[in-house]
Amino acid sequence: MTAHKNTSVWRNTLFSFIRKLQKKILNRKLPLKGYVPSTMAVKYIDMLEDEDLIQLNNMLDWNCFTVDSYGRRLGMIAWGNKRNTPEIIPDRRIVMMNNRFNLSDKHVLDIGCFEGVHTIGLCGYATKVTAIDARIDHIVKTNVRCAMYGYIPTVFKYDIELIPTDTSLLQADLAHHVGVLYHLKNPVEHLLNLGRYIKKGIMLDTHYCVAGEATKSYFVNGKEYAYMHYMEHGTKEAFSGMYDHSKWLLLDDIISCLKATGFDQVEIIEKRDERNGHRVLLFAERT
Repeated sequence: MTAHKNTSVWRNTLFSFIRKLQKKILNRKLPLKGYVPSTMAVKYIDMLEDEDLIQLNNMLDWNCFTVDSYGRRLGMIAWGNKRNTPEIIPDRRIVMMNNRFNLSDKHVLDIGCFEGVHTIGLCGYATKVTAIDARIDHIVKTNVRCAMYGYIPTVFKYDIELIPTDTSLLQADLAHHVGVLYHLKNPVEHLLNLGRYIKKGIMLDTHYCVAGEATKSYFVNGKEYAYMHYMEHGTKEAFSGMYDHSKWLLLDDIISCLKATGFDQVEIIEKRDERNGHRVLLFAERT
């Protein structure tokens, strides 16, 4: 066990070092200007001098970037082939979510806000947005980016892996749930608890596994759930879970958990085959 743990620590340390070195090299080469300008007003970024924007980009370890109406970059790429183009605001899935639920009178919980790009998109439609993330640096970057876009959502650090005893801070009409479930070590309990604080519906976009990949299983409330064991890099990496592994569930089990917690109408919008595996976008709501 100790040898395995030491190997894991060494691997993660090496991975972090390579990432940081690559980011430094890319940061020198990536241009500030010349991108396709944003079609939306970004007045608190537009008003910055180039030197101020460069300073802002260097102050935080950004892993994605957006563009102002002059085609200037706010943020940074993650690495060579990860988030290496400007993020679109609003994301197409948020437009679909608004078409489905009409966010104009809704409170949306943004689960796993990352660096605030989706949070900003939600703020453009919803009455109220609350954004949470397990990493404090993501909370800081979300607050900064949202403020530069003129939005002030409620943003706080919260590990969604934990089963909440008090759900008052998480109460919302809808959940925007993108790119989080497949990083959890106990996704079943998380799904089963969503019904305690989400009143109306969920937009869920996540990886899942298929039968041949689900070689392990675990029990929740006396029921067995098959899963694929997926190695994570742990608490320090921006694109990984908070623990050493995550469990990728079968799609049928994801749907059954959503129905069990009260979201009895589930519609699969699209399935995609991506670099890391199968992925689904679905809507779940109470009828």
